[in-house]
Amino acid sequence: MPSTAISITNGNLGDDHGKTAHGLIRGSERFKLIAVLDPAYEGRDAGEVIDGVHRNIPVFGSLEQLLKNCDSRPECAIIGVALEGGKLPESWKPLLMEVVSQGISLVAGLHIQLSSYPELVMAAQNAGVELIDIRKPRPIEELSFFSGEIYNIEVPRIAVLGTDCAVGKRTTCRLVMEMCRSNDIDAEMIYTGQTGWMQGYPYGFILDATPNDFVSGELERVIVECAKERKPELILLEGQSSLRNPFGPCGSELLLSGNAKHVILQHAPFRTYIENVQRPECRIPHARDEIELISLYGSETIAVCLNGMGSHQDELTAHQKELQDELNIPVIRPLEEGLEGLLPEIRSIVS
Repeated sequence: MPSTAISITNGNLGDDHGKTAHGLIRGSERFKLIAVLDPAYEGRDAGEVIDGVHRNIPVFGSLEQLLKNCDSRPECAIIGVALEGGKLPESWKPLLMEVVSQGISLVAGLHIQLSSYPELVMAAQNAGVELIDIRKPRPIEELSFFSGEIYNIEVPRIAVLGTDCAVGKRTTCRLVMEMCRSNDIDAEMIYTGQTGWMQGYPYGFILDATPNDFVSGELERVIVECAKERKPELILLEGQSSLRNPFGPCGSELLLSGNAKHVILQHAPFRTYIENVQRPECRIPHARDEIELISLYGSETIAVCLNGMGSHQDELTAHQKELQDELNIPVIRPLEEGLEGLLPEIRSIVS
């Protein structure tokens, strides 16, 4: 796989649709991200755009400008946006054709694969570069059914679940892993989405590219492999979607098939509705109600992590205090204050 990369966000770097780019900006062991292509944020540092932290990743408005000013030439360009329906909009094609014509491979986690667009395939062949589709399902004969072996695994698991899509589950999962490792707790993260693969975690699978009959077995397989090969003190499971999301309810797999007995709940208290559906039936649940639902699966929520989208810091801080008083468990703002406040709970789990 090529390593030196840019990410294309095309106007979405600053919002939650750019979550793949956000993950790569915060860190990847698979790709070295050297720049972002996004005319809406031209001239800024990508890290400062997403969370105010300078990471020396410049944003350029055009490919010509990027290639002129970057110290090294990118080997690949990664589509850094969760595009609606997993489809490639017509408006993106000219830019991607330009990228390929410059001898740069394309990497995407779209549901509809780059290799299904004949004009991109021809352009890639002419330029001698690759179209790398991450969401290709593995061959059926390589997939695993659930076996029950998970019940022999003694390494504790914490599932990072959320009350909606795109609320920061993967980011919090990574930050918890990093916090544990910096405090001498050997933690490993299981990825379940395409961005986790792009970030280079050694254990995981892409849940929504896996036939439903095999999701439980594949989840079990990667947890068992991680426990036996790495022998960590703690395994963190990246959640997808949410338990109540009608677009694709998800999370019970981690609690049941992954046998995760502890949960960190990622919550966006100032977002009213499930993403893309403004209907009274699709209101985001209160954290208290989600914790109660999680408890019915036999798992304990040890903390709530807040995503402050749609609020000012003083509003978020006030909500944090109210929620912590109500729930009597840690309520944390990961991006603003870090996750050291979770250390006592995690130490009690791994001890």
